[in-house]
Amino acid sequence: MSIPVLPPSPGVGARRKGIKNPPKLPLSAFSPPNSGVSESFPLPPSPSTVHPDRIVDASVRGAISEWKKQTGAVLEKRISAVVVNASESELDGLDAQVSAAGVSILSVAIPFSLEVGKAPTVPASKYPVSLSAVYNGPSDAAVEGLSAALKAGYIVDIDVHSASESAWDQLEDLLTKATVDVSGPGAVILSNILPPPHDLELPIVKLLTHSSYQSYQSHVAALSLIPHLYLKFLPPTWNAPTPPTPPPGAEVIAATKEKKEWKRRIKMYLGPAVEAFGFQRILFGSAPSTSSYSTSSAGDWYEIARESFAELGVDQGDVDAVFGGNAQQVYGSPS
Repeated sequence: MSIPVLPPSPGVGARRKGIKNPPKLPLSAFSPPNSGVSESFPLPPSPSTVHPDRIVDASVRGAISEWKKQTGAVLEKRISAVVVNASESELDGLDAQVSAAGVSILSVAIPFSLEVGKAPTVPASKYPVSLSAVYNGPSDAAVEGLSAALKAGYIVDIDVHSASESAWDQLEDLLTKATVDVSGPGAVILSNILPPPHDLELPIVKLLTHSSYQSYQSHVAALSLIPHLYLKFLPPTWNAPTPPTPPPGAEVIAATKEKKEWKRRIKMYLGPAVEAFGFQRILFGSAPSTSSYSTSSAGDWYEIARESFAELGVDQGDVDAVFGGNAQQVYGSPS
């Protein structure tokens, strides 16, 4: 008696076909579960208990002494190094500022015009030098200038000042052309993208289906495919000051409500960026884009940024990477 051969499971072939989709963040990344959820639901860690082991502030602008005052007790005791934006004329005075603030400089970002069309000649400095540029629109000179700087091994921080639909495409095209033949330590770090400029008057329920948000999702995914590219997680250009964190025990209802609203919106932009870039290509910084006219305290932004990440339910190692490890790795390999 012969045993009939069973046909292969149809599920095996089906699982092998097509491109495997990357894992998605859970819906809890964008809003905490409501009170009706079972007690067995795996709640994310309490934001009050999740702190990075050490912090590298990858965006410090202005006087270091003023930044130091803004850090607050929680941020100050965890700072290990900073990336300072400074002009060539300000280099000589950095030693005194660093000594007074008791902080280490990981890199000094010197202003650089992409339109020069070639790698810059930087002044001698005891600190590692990186470059800081502003992007207002595409040009052949900008492609040549960025490519030359990257091939020379520089880290180039690009502050994006244009976020229209066409600007997204033009930025992607510029970065693709400029990085095509680049190898070595050179890298591009985009600012004013995470989170992007946004209208706070737009209700969150409408933001989910709004064309600007859908455009952000698709373009962030496309940008993540470009090599040598990172994002800075900075105070957003939302034409409003960064909400403060009320002191423990204080009943500041309005401030607390505004902070929660900011975190909801930030997580909506943070989720797609993390899915596209991963935790290894996002760097924390406290100074907003130069296009922002709103005030932001380093300590207040740190609390909002940290809690937003913690509420995604991420691992401690991922928090450590975003708030310190990634910047140390990128800027720690100077040209």
